[in-house]
Amino acid sequence: MDFEINYLSFYVVQVEGKGENIEKFSKHFQTLDSEEYENSALKDFLDGELAKISKRKVDRHPKTDQAPTKIGRFIVEPGHELSSNPNYNLFNRVRLADTKGLFQETNEKIVTAYLDASAVRGGVLLIASAKLRKYFDEPFLFIMKCDFEPKVASISDENTLIKNVEMAITTKNMKSIQYPYMPEEGMIEEGELKIHQSSHARYFEDFLKFVDYEPSLPEIVKTQVIGMVQEHIEETFQHESEEREQLESSMEIWAASPKREIQERFSTDQVIEAAAQIIEHSPEIELKLKMDHVSVNGLLSDFGENIHMAKVNGRYVLLIESESILFEKGFSPIEFLKPDELANVIEKISK
Repeated sequence: MDFEINYLSFYVVQVEGKGENIEKFSKHFQTLDSEEYENSALKDFLDGELAKISKRKVDRHPKTDQAPTKIGRFIVEPGHELSSNPNYNLFNRVRLADTKGLFQETNEKIVTAYLDASAVRGGVLLIASAKLRKYFDEPFLFIMKCDFEPKVASISDENTLIKNVEMAITTKNMKSIQYPYMPEEGMIEEGELKIHQSSHARYFEDFLKFVDYEPSLPEIVKTQVIGMVQEHIEETFQHESEEREQLESSMEIWAASPKREIQERFSTDQVIEAAAQIIEHSPEIELKLKMDHVSVNGLLSDFGENIHMAKVNGRYVLLIESESILFEKGFSPIEFLKPDELANVIEKISK
């Protein structure tokens, strides 16, 4: 993937103080055109990074809420054009700037907006307009942030004396924005961008105030389950009652809890029916649960097929069917077990 830099601006971001006394400011070091970039040290530093950013895989609906790479979508009210979105307008003014002076002038607004974001650390902010030679005449916009690495050491001479570098930068853990999003080579989505931020501080999500992100799979499933519960409440309680209020209150607590106990409100058939709707949308959705200290990992589609749940004498029982059993880590005598008949196990549990 061969990118040609049209223009690139280099800024240093510095952060001083903490809490209410924090001060954040930037300094513009240089803006380069295509020829100046080719002859600069930045070329070696960034060589291959634009291709790496473009090729980095991203799921439209990530498997976790904390996925480092996400697809963002410019927020547009129904009936309005993309040009009604301030982030979209600014990004396009910068990427389509046709002179070095105009490119720097417009990208200063990106730097100002970035400094307003919370949890910003000191480092280098690089803003580039780059053309993918093979496919497009119009350039892409890349925004790249490299944090300062204050404890980086380097070899200063042949005697291997260690020299501290106070404000070293590296492309390791580089945060980036690419606009427009390119789902495949030669294809772009004008209303979308791709962000990558490997740290827990969500710089870019705070910085891009008019961009929304596709929900993660856990968010989608949670929304569908809450909808199922609300529908059950409406069907069960036609009018307001103390029992309905208690159920709605307990469901709010359930929805906000990271660890949740089984609720025992729906039959197996009802759960399988609800799960089928989720599986149709996301076949690979996981099923994870813990019974005392024993963890079980499977697929939601396994429930009712290979995984069965029951209750005996007030205790929970999980039955798992399979054609084979494999042991990986940790040898044990169980590997030589000749399994009992299920009826004998059930009898033992019942007693």
